[in-house]
Amino acid sequence: MSDPRYAIGIDLGTTHSALSYVDLEASDGEQSVHGVLAVPQLTAPGNVGELPLLPSFLYLPHAEEMAPGELSLPWREQESPTDYVVGEMARNRGATTPIRLVSSAKSWLCHPGVDRRAAILPNDAPPEVARVSPIEASTRYLAHLRAAWDAAYPEAPFTEQEITVTIPASFDPAARELTAEAATTAGYAALTLLEEPQAALYSWIQGSEGRWRKEVKPGDIILVVDVGGGTSDFSLIAILERDGQLEPHRVAVGEHILLGGDNMDLALAHLVARKVAAAGTQLDPWQMRSLTYACRSAKESLLADPELAALPIVIPSRSSKLIGGSIRTELTREEVTSFILEGFFPQVEASARPTVRARAGLTQLGLPYAQDAAITRHLAAFLGRQLDATSELEGFAGKLGADASFLHPTAVLFNGGVFKSGILVQRILSTVNDWLYLEGAEGARMLAGADLDLAVARGAAYYSYVRRGHGVRIRGGTARSYYVAVESAMPAIPGMEPPIQALCVAPFGMEEGSEEELPTQEFGLVVGAPVHFRFFGSSVRRQDQIGTMLDFWDADELQELNEIHATLSSEGRQAGDVVQVKLHAKVTEAGTLELMAVARGDSERWKVEFDVRGQSGGQ
Repeated sequence: MSDPRYAIGIDLGTTHSALSYVDLEASDGEQSVHGVLAVPQLTAPGNVGELPLLPSFLYLPHAEEMAPGELSLPWREQESPTDYVVGEMARNRGATTPIRLVSSAKSWLCHPGVDRRAAILPNDAPPEVARVSPIEASTRYLAHLRAAWDAAYPEAPFTEQEITVTIPASFDPAARELTAEAATTAGYAALTLLEEPQAALYSWIQGSEGRWRKEVKPGDIILVVDVGGGTSDFSLIAILERDGQLEPHRVAVGEHILLGGDNMDLALAHLVARKVAAAGTQLDPWQMRSLTYACRSAKESLLADPELAALPIVIPSRSSKLIGGSIRTELTREEVTSFILEGFFPQVEASARPTVRARAGLTQLGLPYAQDAAITRHLAAFLGRQLDATSELEGFAGKLGADASFLHPTAVLFNGGVFKSGILVQRILSTVNDWLYLEGAEGARMLAGADLDLAVARGAAYYSYVRRGHGVRIRGGTARSYYVAVESAMPAIPGMEPPIQALCVAPFGMEEGSEEELPTQEFGLVVGAPVHFRFFGSSVRRQDQIGTMLDFWDADELQELNEIHATLSSEGRQAGDVVQVKLHAKVTEAGTLELMAVARGDSERWKVEFDVRGQSGGQ
């Protein structure tokens, strides 16, 4: 393989995906030559347009819905027709036929309660509609971007370039592994994963053309607030000085919060449905899905353009009695801003925390959305949990007063299409600064100039460039410490389960490309038969080292993740034999976490796979 000509960044988003690149031959130092690929995609049957974003929607048409050739793309004109379409046409077609539309595949990809390799999407489609798995939908978006690149740059094949794909900072190891698997299936030969908030900061650094060093200083703590289509992601990046150079360190990431633009679209749809119901018309579930997509489009336009006062909303009707065959209403800019501000960005105190309600015993199969829609309450909880995140960093000790109740950011970087609305940006900034004022701290400043649609893709491309020894690199490693449960050996006691300890197998900040062995512990590993491990993560226990054994922990210190399942090869042994092993943790160059069970003498190794089927799955 020849040296790559381009560093390519892929933003695999919940609602949009994008591809950016850096020309490695034409770039020098922090002065990078970069661009964004205009992605060919179907905009209507038989019509191909080039757009900077690829909507992350997959449409599964009826067998007789399209005429021959209407799904052709430049790179598959001579191939047999496909049975799906992705991108702009998929989104538009799905607005009127939502039962055939796959959306939010990225959110389903990290849903631990379902089999993410099973054909479950669209999750509410009738039996006659073909379904695909979350990983298959993600693969198709990634494959489309690869094909689009190869069509535009045949002299620089995609598989020979440096590739980075972004993921939410809060993705657990199983979701990271699935994303890497989808990319590999889509033909991505060499791959690195990068957290989206880091990508947003890389993009800001790249866009400043070196001026960033004048806008931040040692001791700064940058809060990255990333609210996208499906998730809200928070990260903290501290600025250190090493050998006279500024060095960013990612010191904390938030929990995985399924709360974003999709929730806002659904909330607006219910707002419009109440208006329609007041006029005497009740909408059925099919119409509600169609209305949700219409509200998404209206919300994006109304929040982005202050000149727009209102937009019409057209809801398809199944009743022949209605003139024109549809229901018409409107959504105003005032309704959108006030409803979203008060519902999703209320002004709360720094001590506020997300509310948790008792859940019903039975629920419909769906995404595990956050129970509290207030993003500001989730942000307050995140900053409160990370009070000690910088306490051990050089130059940060003693900066927080003894009475501080949360970590004090000094700058805020916004990312995600939601923040195209200046009103929402100002609400977050003013809320955070109110918290800081009440604790006697200086207000946080906004880091301006971010490209909210393309920052993540641009930053991912720049990161690929940085990995080759250019520009500035954000230090961080793993965003959490990871633990395996160890069951205590004790006699059976009726009504009492054996207590467990938590064994640290990967410490916070473990760097990519490194492997560590648990120093003293040995385990008996069953081969040739199914085994499982309980698995935990912590975003606050930074002091634990590999091999640290915890007897007790607070409920908010460790969060239980997916179990690790494996059926390990017996190779010359009987099924069910027990092999004496040590555990090794490895963070791959791609950014995924692996656990290895290593026999004495390093003669045999077994990879302990992260379970990606859900808690109820089994082998």
